[in-house]
Amino acid sequence: MDIQKLADHESLDLHEVINFKTLCLAKSKLMQGLVFDQDLRALMQKDVEQSMQALGELQAIYNRAPFEAPVPQNRPTPIIN
Repeated sequence: MDIQKLADHESLDLHEVINFKTLCLAKSKLMQGLVFDQDLRALMQKDVEQSMQALGELQAIYNRAPFEAPVPQNRPTPIIN
């Protein structure tokens, strides 16, 4: 079976969705510490778990993108002076 590649614009859109979902996940995780209502905290925890699952699925689709950006092994040294 031939694996279809994503078009460039689809890859870009998917990248934006992954970024947005990642930010939402981080916000839900951080806000759990500020919530005192246990029902709301449980709902937020469920959102975190579902978001992690959705991100895994989105990243699997993103592997079909026609381009790759190399990920550096370490960050560049900042220039202070």
